[in-house]
Amino acid sequence: MLQQVMTAPGKIGFHEVPVPEISEGEVLIKIMKIGICGSDIHVYHGEHPFTSYPVTQGHEVSGEVVKTGRAVTGFVPGQKVTIQPQMVCGQCYPCRHGKYNLCEDLKVMGFQTTGAASHYFAVDAAKVTLLPQDMGHDEGAMIEPLAVAVHAVKQAGDVAGARIAVLGAGPIGILVAQAAKGLGARQVMITDISALRLEKAKECGVDFCVDTREKDFGEAMTESFGPDKADLIYDCAGNNITMGQAVRYARKGSTIILVAVFAGLGQIDLAVLNDHELDLKTSMMYRNQDYLDAIRLVDEKKVALAPLISRHFAFRDYLKAYQYIDENRESTMKVIINVQE
Repeated sequence: MLQQVMTAPGKIGFHEVPVPEISEGEVLIKIMKIGICGSDIHVYHGEHPFTSYPVTQGHEVSGEVVKTGRAVTGFVPGQKVTIQPQMVCGQCYPCRHGKYNLCEDLKVMGFQTTGAASHYFAVDAAKVTLLPQDMGHDEGAMIEPLAVAVHAVKQAGDVAGARIAVLGAGPIGILVAQAAKGLGARQVMITDISALRLEKAKECGVDFCVDTREKDFGEAMTESFGPDKADLIYDCAGNNITMGQAVRYARKGSTIILVAVFAGLGQIDLAVLNDHELDLKTSMMYRNQDYLDAIRLVDEKKVALAPLISRHFAFRDYLKAYQYIDENRESTMKVIINVQE
């Protein structure tokens, strides 16, 4: 079979390797689709602080069960599946208390361990999640980023009836907005400085889509939600401008949740954060229930994934996919690799 390998920043090759043998607790999966995310792009540019080369990528995936090990139950050949790419120790304090997404020795497939960018992939059955048989493989490959969004939304607890503002209308921001609505939020406003991204958000059913080049964030919140503004603000852009907007305009006593990863050190007005008694929370990846909730939201038609897909590339055109993203940064949302082409 073919296996993708990024040998150095900006350099991708393919190796002919044997189809992997599986142990008694593993599942062999025929990989169908792989999504490229912002962290993959950091690896491509040599800017990911926790990835070394060579590395086989692929952590947003869908596929089909080929065969299972002797000790595996619950899976049969032909089933559609996705993979939860976290590798955890199971022994540290977070792992022992159910927060394995915060494992002290966390490794992620495609970054610190071998990813699924190959025709076939052997993986521990505990990492495999069933997809509805009528779900497309494109959608299946986007369950991972949707699980990121679901976990972020749930960091605030029950959002039923809440008015929510989301800063940043990239793929994760739009998924956070949709997940919030799907989990019961009353109204959601999203902001960006890209008209194309805001149009995508509108296509996905977000209530208020605001271009902050044209309208002040605080003014937009008041117009959308009234004088009480938002109950929750999610920063999915992750820069000093958006976090500054969130801190400055949040309703006193409300909550800000940082979803995006800052590229450098953040400059936050802690005096205002303190004076307004704001809760600043963060979100990291997901856990199994987030995957199950993400699948349910798609299955119930509460989240639309297709509008976020910008382009497909054949497996051998992996490098062209990255080049396309670099050349079309403002207009590209999600790029999908068709592995079996």
